[in-house]
Amino acid sequence: MERLERAEPKFDWFIPIDGDGEHIGTLEAERPPSFDYLKKVVQTAEDSGFHSQLIPTRFANGLFNENQPLAETWTTATALAAVTSKIKFLIAVRPGFISPGLFAQMAAALSNISNGRIDINVVPGGIQGDFERLGVTSSHAQRYILAEEFIRASKALWESPGTPVTFDGDVVKLDGAMVSPGPVGNGPRWYLGGASPNALSLAGKLADCLLMWIQPVEETAALMARAADAFAANNRTPEFGLRTHVIVRDTEESAWQAADDLIGAAADEVREQRSSQVQGTAMVGAAIQARPRDQHRVTDRLWNGISTVRVNCGTAIVGTPEQVADELIRYWDLGIDEFILSGYPHVEEAVRVARDVVPLVRERVGGRG
Repeated sequence: MERLERAEPKFDWFIPIDGDGEHIGTLEAERPPSFDYLKKVVQTAEDSGFHSQLIPTRFANGLFNENQPLAETWTTATALAAVTSKIKFLIAVRPGFISPGLFAQMAAALSNISNGRIDINVVPGGIQGDFERLGVTSSHAQRYILAEEFIRASKALWESPGTPVTFDGDVVKLDGAMVSPGPVGNGPRWYLGGASPNALSLAGKLADCLLMWIQPVEETAALMARAADAFAANNRTPEFGLRTHVIVRDTEESAWQAADDLIGAAADEVREQRSSQVQGTAMVGAAIQARPRDQHRVTDRLWNGISTVRVNCGTAIVGTPEQVADELIRYWDLGIDEFILSGYPHVEEAVRVARDVVPLVRERVGGRG
């Protein structure tokens, strides 16, 4: 799937709205997600040269005890955009909780405030029981029908600023809704994560980039092939992004020790919360991330111990800077365009990864012409 002409890979970082620290899965975060701390994470990532930052969406803490502080996604992203100048924000949004007409206004406003530095990560699926917390009940399939109309309605509003828009979908109904001003330029790009048939079908129709949680190379290649078919069915060219944690140390032994230490203080209560949230889930990708492995070793380089205490993406690349760079190159060779990375704690690891790993990947990609 390698292309004849490709831009350099993009490297993004992550905003830890659940909290942060050298240990995860504890009852409380060593570093709570205060605005001052998250501002430090984002400004460090910006100073380190990262292209964008993913800010996830949650309705309860998904890394520590679920009753612990959680930074609300849209409010936090808006505030962080105001204290940065270069880095972009990939903002996760769940359709169904805000009217598409109001969302399109909010996104256009933030696009203007940030001078076009926002993209949207649509999340139709959800953590087990998460929607129900807020009184919303719908099936996996219904959420994807809504997500498609949510994207189409938002696009229609952005394409005609100041013009009344009527949209008559099965779920979304707009009667003369307007957005003015529209977003900067062509508006936010649309990212979609998922591995289910519904997710791939929607990505093929409307996503600018399909996001995938890291799996072994062979499984990732198979998923990309299925996604490529969905894009081709709509006469569109796919773009792919990969979401993964990284645990990087000077030696392989110390990297694996850091992985063990990361969850070494985890509380049983937190482990039980995370286990209950993945049992019976309709989210294909989440179930794959949490599959039991001997010592959490997925491959020689992949470790999914994080999945025992964290919702959603729970796998990390573990190794020296050279080993981690080599692993990322394997996914680049598959056709991955963008890498969304994270490491604990996010301030120190943003500096380490930008200094020790990213230059190696860029050098090796550049060396191939």
